[in-house]
Parts: sequence; structure tokens; C-alpha cells
Amino acid sequence: MTDAHYKKLENIYLNANLNKEIYSNTEIIISKNYSEIKMPIKEDYFHALKAIHGSVYFKMLDDAAFFASQSVVEDYMLLTASFNITFKMPVPNGYIKSIGTLCSVSEKEFTAESKMYNSKNEIVAFGNGIFKKSKISIDSIKD
Repeated sequence: MTDAHYKKLENIYLNANLNKEIYSNTEIIISKNYSEIKMPIKEDYFHALKAIHGSVYFKMLDDAAFFASQSVVEDYMLLTASFNITFKMPVPNGYIKSIGTLCSVSEKEFTAESKMYNSKNEIVAFGNGIFKKSKISIDSIKD
């Protein structure tokens, strides 16, 4: 894999409509078997108990594991086949950082895990998932 591949993936992530419109202050770093995504907490992400909603946990954990997997695939985009998360504690302020790592690769599947940390570097959630190749070539995606 090359730095150009990682940069393309970073741009794909940052230029996705969802990330431009809702998660606009997100940062991402991708390297072989690894991704790190960091985002400041905004009240827009809160549920009624004044902490970030579970959907934000899921997105950050899934994205980190996904891009750790995609880091080793240069021809086609991957898709999430399954993803499980475990919540440890709420996050009411500061920032969150998710770190994804690729665990294993088989002929048809990529298995990855991710951990989410708060501003105090405490693990607030973790997850793992299975990713499979789609029929969409990476070259067809605008970055």
C-alpha cells in the first residue's frame, strides 16, 4: 500500500456528505491495518441525558474498523457485513477518538476491531466487525 492510497481513503471519508454536513470537525489518519478518527463533541449529538447518542458511538467505531480494513484493499470498496459494539460509559464533553485495527484477512472477509476513547484517554466503547468487498471500485469514488 502507498501513502497515496491512504490519502485517497482519508479524502473519501472527509468528503462524504454525512461527514461534511453533520460531522464536519472530524479528523482521520489511515495507515496499513490502522485508522484513527477524532472528533470534538457537540451538543447536536446528545440524547435526552446530555451525552452523545449511541449512533455516534456506532458510526465512529464502525468507521475506524472499516478504514483499518480498507487500508489493505486498493481495488474495491468494502462494505460492513456485521458490526457489534459494547458501551462502557457516557461521553458528555471533550472529544472522542476511535482507533481501528485490522485483525485478520480471509479469502472473502476482513475482520477488524476498534476502541473509542474520551478526552481523558479512557475507553468508552469498543467494537468488532466483518467487512466484505463490494462491486464498487475505489477508482469510481470521487475523493
